[in-house]
Amino acid sequence: MLDPAPLIETADAKAPPGGEASWFAGAGGAKLRAALFTPPNLAKGSRVRGSIILSGGRTEVIEKYYEFIGECLDRGFVVLAHDWRGQGLSQRDLADPLKGHAKGYKAYLDDFRALLGAYADRLPKPWVAVAHSMGGGLALLAMAQGETRFAGAILSAPMLGLRTPFPMLVSKFLTGLNIALGQGGRYTVAGPGAPFDAPFDGNALTHDPVRYARAWGLVAAEPKLALGGPTWGWVDFSLRATAYLARPDALRNVTVPVVIVSAEADQLVDNAAQAAAARHLPQGKFINVPGAFHEILMETDPMRNIFLRALDALTGRVAPTPAEPPKSTPAPAPTPAPAPAAAAPTPKPAASVGAKPVVVKPAGAKKPATKKAAAKKPAAKKSAAKPAAVKAPAAAKAPAPAKAAAKPAAAKKAPAKKPVAKKAPAKAAAKPAVAKAPAVKKPAAKPVAKPAAAKKPAAAKKPAAAKKPAAKKPAVKPAAAKAPTTAKPAAAKKPAAAKKPAARKPAAAKPAPNKA
Repeated sequence: MLDPAPLIETADAKAPPGGEASWFAGAGGAKLRAALFTPPNLAKGSRVRGSIILSGGRTEVIEKYYEFIGECLDRGFVVLAHDWRGQGLSQRDLADPLKGHAKGYKAYLDDFRALLGAYADRLPKPWVAVAHSMGGGLALLAMAQGETRFAGAILSAPMLGLRTPFPMLVSKFLTGLNIALGQGGRYTVAGPGAPFDAPFDGNALTHDPVRYARAWGLVAAEPKLALGGPTWGWVDFSLRATAYLARPDALRNVTVPVVIVSAEADQLVDNAAQAAAARHLPQGKFINVPGAFHEILMETDPMRNIFLRALDALTGRVAPTPAEPPKSTPAPAPTPAPAPAAAAPTPKPAASVGAKPVVVKPAGAKKPATKKAAAKKPAAKKSAAKPAAVKAPAAAKAPAPAKAAAKPAAAKKAPAKKPVAKKAPAKAAAKPAVAKAPAVKKPAAKPVAKPAAAKKPAAAKKPAAAKKPAAKKPAVKPAAAKAPTTAKPAAAKKPAAAKKPAARKPAAAKPAPNKA
């Protein structure tokens, strides 16, 4: 159980709901401060996306990131923020609390591991590291030296290289000299700095006056949050840490996605070192924010929105939004179940009822070709005309006239081509066998089914072709029926019919090859 710690608030900087600060033990038992923020909607039963571990830069405190913490909570993340040792409300290493001092980077890494261990059971996975400046360098350094619990990281202007007032060789020489002389706890040439109300004009941190004033308002409300300039010990730490991170072999061990967001107008850290680190990382990505000063998350909205979009892209990849709870799934599940049950019985009885009539069987079941024949017949009246010829049962009693009626039908097609007429009688010989069967079944309306069921579908097409000219001259058929022997006068009458269907003879010519 962690002891509670305070959170500072002002009228312009209010802590997000659901946050609580605690003390935890760092390396060597140092008393350090952290704060855990939980999304309020967890009380409604919603699931969180994961956890964000937020690490500020040098001089920065938890309270400075209230705005960003609230944005992370709105995105469904648990947020763990902390004060590095030597700043904020965490333990200071020197008697003068304003001195920004450090003794190498090992103590920082041990504190970071202690932080994750103290809150591990309250941090839902996956974990995403979000860090700025010095915090970005330390978070990346921890991952390069074996911290594998993060699914990804996004770093704001990370301290991967320094901009010093002197050339780098001079800075390294001065730093080494002061450390060798035991002057590591002294201020550098920059002096103490850090007034409680630094003027906005000329600052190198942000272009946003509101966010700048809000940060200084927190320091004014609680002077213990203030931190002055760095010591030679801190400069030595930063040079050693950045030199390690400049090694490509060290960064190859960081296999998770790492996004480096660089401030184009940064005057404190080296952007070229950031771009080089992004190239050395297996999944590194470099994003530049045009015109931004060092503190990107404290910049104007258009600039900080670039960082937020990069954050959303990374978290969408490594910590996507969880699926909706399964409450909505049972509702659509019952709807498809009854639908097939109602639809299934409908087609089955329809098919059983439609299969009983005799008319359906020849139409669709036996031969789809009969549908084409039906399409060729202009109307059903012709089929009615045929029963008119069938009405004469006297012709049925005498099979000879019936045969004669079939012969003139063949003769009607062959007046222009006599050789075709000769072949027709040969087929007429085959038709008597068919005519015997219909002689019994003509009244049962099966003569239509038997020609359709005949071995040669071409025979079914003959009466269709014969009916077309017959429909125009109904008087010819009775004449042929009364005198079966007078087929010649029937042929004599046809020339008159030939004048009218002269354009239709090609249609009659088409079935002739079908007969062959």
